[in-house]
Amino acid sequence: MNYIGSKYKLSTWIKEEITKRIKPEIFCDLFAGTGIIGRVFKKNVKKVISNDIEYYAYVLNRNYIGNHKNLKEKLEVIEYLNNLSLRDDGFIYNNYCSPANRLYFSDYNGQKIDTIRMEIEKFKDDEDLYYFLLASLIESSDKVANTASVYGAFLKKLKKSAKKEMVLEPAIYEENDNEHLVLQKDANEVIKQIEGDILYLDPPYNSRQYGANYHLLNTIAEYEKFEPKGKTGLRDYFKSSYCKKNEVLNSFEDLIKNAEFEYIFLSYNNEGLMSEEDVQNIMSKYGEYELAKKEYQRYKADKNRVYKKDKTFEYLHILKK
Repeated sequence: MNYIGSKYKLSTWIKEEITKRIKPEIFCDLFAGTGIIGRVFKKNVKKVISNDIEYYAYVLNRNYIGNHKNLKEKLEVIEYLNNLSLRDDGFIYNNYCSPANRLYFSDYNGQKIDTIRMEIEKFKDDEDLYYFLLASLIESSDKVANTASVYGAFLKKLKKSAKKEMVLEPAIYEENDNEHLVLQKDANEVIKQIEGDILYLDPPYNSRQYGANYHLLNTIAEYEKFEPKGKTGLRDYFKSSYCKKNEVLNSFEDLIKNAEFEYIFLSYNNEGLMSEEDVQNIMSKYGEYELAKKEYQRYKADKNRVYKKDKTFEYLHILKK
């Protein structure tokens, strides 16, 4: 997925920085997003704990981290779902396509998303299969979304990729013998209930809330009826304290204070709500602090809409408690 803050391009560097200090057995990704870093460590640790407050992120991680066996059996259902006769009575088609004057998807793709999503509900008793199918639908839908990058708004005309007919593609996960834990909880609450070797933190950097940026993915994942708001069809969403300038420092220190982990690694960039000095001052209170950083290419939505420079710095703040 094209995802704000994704650490895909930085994952090798992050893994190197972590593993040269400690060989973890229990790795926790507390703000997991699409789960890139958890996936990197999945085959190398006894247990990954993956958490994110957003339901679409929970679905992705429940598949990519939580699922770890019997992949071949699940693939057979993908072909079946791809060949269903399309319905026109679904929530996405009637609220986020041309009937509602919200062009997030072509009419065909809106109907196909609805058709597949309603059929997936029939597999809910098999949790592993259910989340595999939901993750597959979320990622396949995102590929044909008619947006510039995030779901804050739709484009006035269908772009080239949005005109393509959606094909449900399998969200292939890595098989191994270990059981992992996937949660959907507030980070500052769940930190009081878990412990391990490595705590990896990748919270929001700025004031843009993920629940607003990716509201339509939550709508597809949850598939519950509500009244979409305004021109963009927004829904109620979770508002993180990490996106609020007057709350972020208190929330961050509370998190660090309550963390029962040997090492804490915080990914943060040089344009976040917390300054480098803010982070250092807080983390230094609780153990040995150091900093690693790397220049990298900016996420394209930031270049187009907010910032002028092509590159930025990713900071990896490191604390040995």
